[in-house]
Amino acid sequence: MERIAGGIVRHRKLVLVLAVLLLIPALLGAAATRINYDILTYLPPELDSMLGEQALEKDFNLASTGMVTVEGMPLGELLTMKAQMEEVEGVEQVFWLSDLIDPATPREMLPQGIQQAMYGENATLMLVRFSEPSASKSTMDAVAELKGLLKEHSFLGGMSVILQDTKALVDKEMPLYILCAVGASLLVLFLAMESTLVPVLFMLGLIFPILYNFGTNYFLGQISYITQALSTVLQLGVTMDFSIFLLHRYEEEKQRGAPKEQAMEKAIVNTFSSITASSLTTIAGFLALCTMRLTLGRDIGIVMAKGVALGVLCTITILPSLILTFDRAVEKHRHRAVIPQLKRVSQFVSRHPGPILAVFLIIMVPFTLAQSKTSVYYTLFDSLPQDLTGIVGTNKLKEDFGMTTSHFILVDKDMSQEDLKALCKDLEGLEGITQAASVSGLLPAGFDAGMLPEDIAQLAQSGGRKLILANSAYKSGTDELTAQLTEMDRLVKAADPTGVITGEGAMTKDLIEIADIDFAHVNVTSIAAVFLIILLTFRSASIPVLLVASIESAIFINMGIPYFTGNQLPFIASIVIGTVQLGATVDYAILMATRFREERRRGLSPKDAAQAACQYCSQSILSSGLTFFAATVGVAAISRMELLKSICLLISRGALISMFVIIVILPCLLQLLDPLIRRTTLHWLGRPSAIERKETV
Repeated sequence: MERIAGGIVRHRKLVLVLAVLLLIPALLGAAATRINYDILTYLPPELDSMLGEQALEKDFNLASTGMVTVEGMPLGELLTMKAQMEEVEGVEQVFWLSDLIDPATPREMLPQGIQQAMYGENATLMLVRFSEPSASKSTMDAVAELKGLLKEHSFLGGMSVILQDTKALVDKEMPLYILCAVGASLLVLFLAMESTLVPVLFMLGLIFPILYNFGTNYFLGQISYITQALSTVLQLGVTMDFSIFLLHRYEEEKQRGAPKEQAMEKAIVNTFSSITASSLTTIAGFLALCTMRLTLGRDIGIVMAKGVALGVLCTITILPSLILTFDRAVEKHRHRAVIPQLKRVSQFVSRHPGPILAVFLIIMVPFTLAQSKTSVYYTLFDSLPQDLTGIVGTNKLKEDFGMTTSHFILVDKDMSQEDLKALCKDLEGLEGITQAASVSGLLPAGFDAGMLPEDIAQLAQSGGRKLILANSAYKSGTDELTAQLTEMDRLVKAADPTGVITGEGAMTKDLIEIADIDFAHVNVTSIAAVFLIILLTFRSASIPVLLVASIESAIFINMGIPYFTGNQLPFIASIVIGTVQLGATVDYAILMATRFREERRRGLSPKDAAQAACQYCSQSILSSGLTFFAATVGVAAISRMELLKSICLLISRGALISMFVIIVILPCLLQLLDPLIRRTTLHWLGRPSAIERKETV
């Protein structure tokens, strides 16, 4: 490592030139990376709902649809709007009454099935079929154009529309997320650092790994919009402490009298060795998300783990080059740091470890119980602003047609017309089902289905399956809809053992069942991985328990707060926060434990070692933790997307809680349990000297 450090210092200008040149392919890769806005597509492909979704897409061209509710529009104007919509690129068909019979036929003369399917009290309904899946660029562009064709008192709703709304909102807010994260982090760093220029250099240094991370996402094929929105903010907050550690070590070496080049070489070597364990725990925490069956976890986990690894690499190559290049300017613009070492706090903690721990354990009891009872919601659309076009249009479907959620049921093509009608009747008998019908069931008595146009006939039967559309008055992700789907599945399987139910409701039900299992898997995996890394680093059986328990207690407090405030969390937030908070803030615990061990090896008593570790680590932990807090709290404050707001609020609050636990509680544990640590740790007080070994023999 010494040779590499020397090479970086000697060739720092070359390092910066290569770093800038690598930004070119990174930017190209970032621009070419597809962003997926449909979380439901991350479900395991072997589920019935996903198999049905694939059939809808491949055979029926129904994997992406939109619903247009039209209120009080003259027939001629409605037909004109319909024709205009059909001309939009990416729209396969706009299906309405005129595709079946003469639209001038008086409503009361229409068959009952058509009346029920096409008309509400004061509205009529059109179905828009898109050529490609909901999350595709073609469909997104088509929806954006359709919005511009809507006349007064017409509303566009459905999954495809809501996904396009989500894309537009994320695209609009993303620059604000980055601006808030960078601005707030700079403010904290200006207070924490002793030079006005250092925070700017830190941000310049972080631009490189962030853009490299975005660019290398190209090789993943696509990333989710959640990953895109969070990765910059999280990478900035998680990897900033690496930069702080490097600078502090560089300043320390210079104070010892080393020339700046030699000081930086030592700083690179020492920083790399000191952040190896902390970066590995962070990477392990993120990679634990890859154990989720919901592959959204793998998406977030790989991108963030890759970002941390790139952050480490750039911290020991690009940042030293920047600091040395601008060293004179850094020295010129020095000022007093505002964030201090907590000397009085450290003295109080070391003097009263027993009472502090007792109070903390009492506080932990209600939070431990509360965190398991925090309410979680799975209705993804509830996390979006309710004034979006797609949300308003979907709500209109409920008001005018009792159609909150649509179920698509696929049965074998050999099912007779009588059995098909009987199944539809049984489904309509279920509570909350407003209508269940096939296209052929909507036709007038005696009408030959073989005379239907090809695109209409495709809605009735395709790919060896017949299609039933069932409308539900219940929202996706609710207990009522889950119970309804269970009863529907029983009826469908009884009529056709190969039958499947798909659509937003069925996929959300699967999402709920998988998420509960994923939550347990991710927690166990992340804790086990971090525990193992700390065990190998400290060669101790007790230190991993203390460090992981400290962070887990902070996570319990963080997750328990929403129970007491009466807030619900989106399901993905409850899964992600455990790994993010553990992986990102266990660094503080490792830093504290390492310093405590160092002070004990210098001969200090457990009390004095705890006081020194708390005092000297507090400034670094405060600087890093407050930067992490600042980077995420701004996004929580401005985001209109409840999903991102909740995740960032949990992360920012978790950073503060972890800071408190590591600065106040962990030194107490280390001080009181030092005898246990000595007995369960290899060479806790250092290797015995040759004389000691000879005397022992």
